[in-house]
Formats: sequence, C-alpha cells, structure tokens
Amino acid sequence: MRSNRFLRAARRTFTVGAAALLIGAATVPSPAAAADGPASVADLAQGLLGAVVNISTSQRVKGTEGPGAVPMPQLPEGSPFQDFFDDFFKNRPGEQGNPSQKVQSLGSGFVVDAEQGIVVTNNHVIADADDIEVNFSDGVTLKATLVGTDTKTDVAVLKVDPKGHKLTAVKFGDSSKMRVGDWVMAIGNPFGLGGTVTVGIVSARNRDINSGPYDDFIQTDAAINRGNSGGPLFNSDGEVIGINTAIISPSGGSIGIGFSIPSQLALGVVDQLRQFGETRRGWLGVRIQPVTDDIAESLGMATAKGALVAGVIKGGPVDNGTILAGDVIIKFDGRDVNEMRDLPRVVAESTVGKAVDVVIVRKGVEQTVKVTLGRLEDGEKLASGENGTADKDNGDEAPAVSTASVLGMTVGELNDEMRTKFGIAAEVSGVVITEVTKDSAAAERGIQAGEVITEIAQESVATPKDVMDRIAALKEQGRKNALLMLASKTGELRFVTIRMD
Repeated sequence: MRSNRFLRAARRTFTVGAAALLIGAATVPSPAAAADGPASVADLAQGLLGAVVNISTSQRVKGTEGPGAVPMPQLPEGSPFQDFFDDFFKNRPGEQGNPSQKVQSLGSGFVVDAEQGIVVTNNHVIADADDIEVNFSDGVTLKATLVGTDTKTDVAVLKVDPKGHKLTAVKFGDSSKMRVGDWVMAIGNPFGLGGTVTVGIVSARNRDINSGPYDDFIQTDAAINRGNSGGPLFNSDGEVIGINTAIISPSGGSIGIGFSIPSQLALGVVDQLRQFGETRRGWLGVRIQPVTDDIAESLGMATAKGALVAGVIKGGPVDNGTILAGDVIIKFDGRDVNEMRDLPRVVAESTVGKAVDVVIVRKGVEQTVKVTLGRLEDGEKLASGENGTADKDNGDEAPAVSTASVLGMTVGELNDEMRTKFGIAAEVSGVVITEVTKDSAAAERGIQAGEVITEIAQESVATPKDVMDRIAALKEQGRKNALLMLASKTGELRFVTIRMD
C-alpha cells in the first residue's frame, strides 16, 4: 500500500490505492486512556485557545457560466447549430465574457506577536487568495495582509491590525527537545469547527514525506483533520513545537498519522519572512546524490554516509576548487551529514555570507575545507542557466586505440564527428559511450549511448585506452565496482557504479 507519497492539499485531494496524504490537514489521535496520561489539559487549553485563529480565504476565479446558468453544449466542429447556440449562450443581455466566481477555503493559524499582529499559518492555506480574514475565538474577524510565504516549507506569515482586537500570543518552543512518546496538544479549525482541542503524543521524528526539500516532520497521533492546517502543535508547557500540515488518510479523516513542521525549522523561516518578506537561505553551490554501498566501496569508505558531490555550480561559492565533483561531504559546520537529505537542510538553515568548515572525503582521505556561503535564492537562478562542471585533467597524449569494449559499453574518442552525432556540447570532455549492450551491467545502471565518461575512480580519462587501463588497475586492486563520473550531452554530471565481475 502506498501512503506517504500521495498528497492531498486542503483544496486538492488525490487518493491512490488505500491511502492518501493530506497537506493542509492534521490528525488528532484518540487520546486513548493511558492510565498514566495527563489527568486533564483543561487549564493548558484555556490559556491557549485565544491565540489560535481560524483563517478563511476567498479567491475570485473566472467561470464559464453564471449562477443558475445552463452550460453551453459541446457541438461537433462545423455544426449547423453553432451560430444559434453562440448567439443564445454567449450574447445574452448582461453577460460580458466569463463571470467571476468566488471560491472559499478554511484553515488554522496562531498569533506569535500580539503587539505587531503577526499570525503564522501554512502557505497552502492562503495560496492564491484574493482576500484573507482571521477569525478569533470570541467571534471577532479582522482582515489580514500577507507578509511573506515560503513554498519549500509551506509556511506563511500574515499581519492583522493589533488595534482592531486585543490579541493573545503564543511562543515557539524547541522541537529538538521533543522525544518520541512526549504528550502534545493540537488546536485548530477541523472541518470549520473552530477552537477544537485534541491530544496525543509524538509518534516519530525526522519524517520525510516527500513534500519538499527540507522534510523533517514531527509525526503525531493527535487528531488533525481538514481545516487544521496551519494550526499549532503544543508541548506540555504550552509552547508551539510544530505547525500542523499533513496527514495520511484513506478517506480524508484522521487515522492518527499526522505531520507537523518542527519549530526548529519553522522559526527561522518566520523570522526571515517578517524581516525581509522572503527567505534568505544559505547556498553551497553543489549538485549532490546519495552515497550507496557500491559508491562507498568504490571510494574506499568504510560505511555509506554523507552526500556525494555530483557537480559544482559555475559561479557558485565553491567554484574555486574548494569542493570538487567526487567529494563526499560528511560534516557541515559541525553537524554530521549522515545521508544526502541532511545537507540541503543544514545549509539552508545557515546564514548567507557565513564562513563554515566542511568536512569532505576526497579520494579516500578525510579533510576540512573552509567555505563562504552564498544565497540560495540567487543560486537557483544561476543554476537554472548553466550545467554543473568540475575540474578535469584531460591529458595530452594521443590515443592508442580509437574504440574499446568494456563493462558492456563501447567507448570511443570524443571528436567532432561524435559531438555532431550525439549532440554533445563543446565544453564536455572525456570518452564518449557509443553503444551499451542490452542486459549488461552498464544497461542495468541506466547508462546510455551519447553519455561521456569523464572520470573513473576519481581519475580523469581522455581516451579509450585510459578507460581500459583504469578498469584493469581497479581489478588488480581487488575492487568489485568501478565508480564512473558521467556527463550528459549538455554537461550535467552524475556518478554511477558498475560491477566488474
């Protein structure tokens, strides 16, 4: 059964198989009656209800028909009735083009600054809204303006007039201190039922539900349903340790598997949105891929860990040779990088312009380099306009052979004829793959004709003979796999390992 790969937004539902993931919904567990659970959370809830708000939005969209109107029938092209129906449906008195319709949605949020009137919610709760209203527990409604949004973490910051209502604020707590089994409480607006309190525990931490690049969700069984999105998840001290965002559900209702954005991640985003109206994340300027067991063995690493640098962005912070394609980043600014997905998050949380120590493994040797971070938002524009490159030594000797067959591939010189045949860019260098044998080890790895081998085991190759010599040397060393750095026709790099047995 597939579950956490199917997202359901507050206004969009996708159900696959028996399960779906709801973004914009949360789940409240049945606070089953554990004998040693809290006797009552009434006092805690009473002090927090005033800070939790309902958020209603409206969006004006163009429709194809007015209220109560009959839709125009779909006629075959060239129908003799076309002119008649055009006159009747499109030229009726009082109608000028497509009328505007109003679409409404509901969500939750919470006040974090009473003096400034700052409210936090999910981005998907207010996305594309023309009007946003914040409804308080005592019935007061205030218009809200959008301060800023972040689609990568699904966080949005709103502002209301603090003079329009006496506001109560809550503060963020430290989500990193939460342990699996700790009690939590959710307050929100499920199905439009405002001021709903549910209780549960932290079921798990560091969940990746494939909703964004920085997934690090708190999983809870505290009931979260549609309309809870953007609402707070409190610890037992009444501090916000999460923003309720998504659920896994076969029907759209809570089954006790909900996800919250941890405050440790959300707090920095909220601060940046308040200060700048946008995010300003750190940027390293590398393309990365996972370190598999085969790649680790090929690099001489004892265990598979870290993030493998598959390419360096031209003009980025490390385009000076500080970090190279083929390096494995295992620690960033004192924080361990155990797997690939750890690196984007820790880099993004870092300050733009900060000089940090990065621990890498290069050709089996661990070393530390100093890097000054750029800004991710600027880097995304730069990365979209060029292909990652890495320093390579292509050699000066003339090739001893023009083609060679190795590991299920036929490789040849990358000359003008081959560049034209496969459409390979001028800046790409190495040895071109002209043919891949069906069912070979290379074919299993998805290698295709037209790709270019630039390195084998972190050594540059320029001729078919270089390729054969490198493979032979690896076999003599007792290696079971060969690590190849491949360039696409446009120069984008990736690493693959191929069995040599």
